[in-house]
Amino acid sequence: MVRRIPLPPSAACLSASMRDLGYSLEAAVADLIDNSISADATAIDIFCEASAAEPILVILDDGRGMDATELLAAMRHGTVNPREERSPHDLGRFGLGLKTASFSQCRSLTVVSAKDGILSGAEWNLDIIDAADDWILSVLEDGDIQALPYVDRLGEHGTAVIWRELDRLLEDASGNRRDEVVNEKLDVLEKHLSLVFHRFLAGEIRGRSRIAITVNGHPVEPFDPFCRKNTYTRHLPEEIVRIGSAAVHLQPYILPHHSNLTAHEYHFYQSRSDFISNQGAYIYRNGRLMAWGDWFRLIPKGEATKLARVQIDFPNSLDEAWTIDIKKSRSRPPLPVRERLRQIIAQVSGASTTVHRGRGQKLFQEVTAPLWERYADQTGIRYAVNGSHPLVQRLRERLDGEGARHLNLLLEATSASLPVEMVYSDYSTNPREVSQTPSVQDLRDRLRDLRHALWGDAPGNAEAFRDIVRSTRLFDDHGEIVEEYIQGGFA
Repeated sequence: MVRRIPLPPSAACLSASMRDLGYSLEAAVADLIDNSISADATAIDIFCEASAAEPILVILDDGRGMDATELLAAMRHGTVNPREERSPHDLGRFGLGLKTASFSQCRSLTVVSAKDGILSGAEWNLDIIDAADDWILSVLEDGDIQALPYVDRLGEHGTAVIWRELDRLLEDASGNRRDEVVNEKLDVLEKHLSLVFHRFLAGEIRGRSRIAITVNGHPVEPFDPFCRKNTYTRHLPEEIVRIGSAAVHLQPYILPHHSNLTAHEYHFYQSRSDFISNQGAYIYRNGRLMAWGDWFRLIPKGEATKLARVQIDFPNSLDEAWTIDIKKSRSRPPLPVRERLRQIIAQVSGASTTVHRGRGQKLFQEVTAPLWERYADQTGIRYAVNGSHPLVQRLRERLDGEGARHLNLLLEATSASLPVEMVYSDYSTNPREVSQTPSVQDLRDRLRDLRHALWGDAPGNAEAFRDIVRSTRLFDDHGEIVEEYIQGGFA
């Protein structure tokens, strides 16, 4: 006969293991903000006092709060079975996030909640758990609660999560170095929250009020990874995949070419994302961004497809099908979604390639004789200066036989030594810095030199001149100066 005996895990060992599930500071805070949003909070304030005698981090919200019984349930490990049906607006799943996320950053977790004006408080302390090797929870009295920082900011309802003994956050740094470490992490935190909760911050979630998040008093601005406010962003047709009674929505986007971003948009996106690594699917569960920047091995990431994004929305009723992890930072679409994504991905990547190469295509379509030509044959792809370009032809006509041979040698050497790798690296990381900004006088001098090189003292042709000007790319973004020169009679 089989004997069945209870064999609970060691509290000290398990709590130590739970600290190393792989949470970063930003992922841990985001997990706690999920709880605030699930509690219908509209204002969430994060305070970090790293330079205090006893450093603390506090997350304060104005949600509906908890009474003493609800608080004890929330402090319990594994509060809710992940297979149980949740509210359509619930952002939690395992009932572990509050504890595992907090322990990843601190050794003391205190939660104080107000409901109908009545405060309740409880605290997990890893030192106490280690000493007793048991799950010993401290229930706070009124005096203990009143002595805690930021608790006085709670109104009739709301919750304060207080982290103390921040051994992971500070990384044993001290003095100015401690401030640098914390400030760097808070900057990453703010940018992470602006992306993960951007639809909540923008008030886009149906049935929910717009939320506000601050970090040490600084408002978190929503970061839309699809740049939807820009009129050049392309919205491709939405696809819907049904899994049982639930619907998964796939909305493809093609971001604008960097030349169609305003200065503010360019700085905003350049400082917050790497376009190449962030291309791919953006997976949202109940409006909260879970994972992003992955094509699930359907296509490789590349420079030409870096503007392609697919927004995928699924409800929490499909959690098990999406294999959500505890940190809510990894998920994998179920087979029907991957198959539909495979069908639309060629269209998405093709459209991204069109936008990314748009300026080059425009040059070849609108310019009769481009200065550079692209050749593709069995040996590969190469680029060469166009020997038939009018400027090259005029120069060759003015040279004797030996000079023309030397010119041809120079053009061949220029074509062969084109620094493709260097251009690719610079253009993919800082495209707007790959440019020349000559003065207005320099531009006018170049226009005069170009006209004289083409026609000398003879009358020129305005349309041909415009075409050649475009081909040289010397006057990009200076069309007004070019038109002014042409209208002035090429003088």
